[in-house]
Amino acid sequence: MISSLLMAAATPIGGDTPTQTQTQTQTQTQEGAPTMDITRKADMTTTDGPTEYFTGRVTITGQFQRPTPSRVGGAIVHFEPGARTAWHVHPLGQTLIVTEGVGWTQIEGGPKLEFHAGDVLWCPAEHKHWHGATPHAAMTHIAIQESLNGSPVTWMEHVTDAEYLGQAPTVDEGR
Repeated sequence: MISSLLMAAATPIGGDTPTQTQTQTQTQTQEGAPTMDITRKADMTTTDGPTEYFTGRVTITGQFQRPTPSRVGGAIVHFEPGARTAWHVHPLGQTLIVTEGVGWTQIEGGPKLEFHAGDVLWCPAEHKHWHGATPHAAMTHIAIQESLNGSPVTWMEHVTDAEYLGQAPTVDEGR
């Protein structure tokens, strides 16, 4: 197993197979070194977003929580049109990297904002907020947050249809 991982690690990005000498050199330099942890796409599980925390069809793929001393965790979250989170807060904030589609987000008391694939969002610590797809477009993001005292999030009440649909989103006209 280790030798096959080292052989894979020794393969150049261009895809050419390394020579025996290159593989041995890579193996020798790898001895005793920490290894990278790679979770392959084929090995990731996908689950439905729990109805306690989401409205509409949401799937969560590759959910992870790194071991201490790291506090980082995250997942790939896909929202079908009209799907959204419940109101929630993150004790240390949250980063969303939008990979597909169009979505909306709102911090309590603030304007509803529209975002698109390629955008990166930051929600500051302890700010009550929600995010999800628009009514007519799906959206996928990578969510990254840290845990404090073992918890990355505190879930609250569902976002009502009136809250979700009531205010027109602020759209960046400079796109």
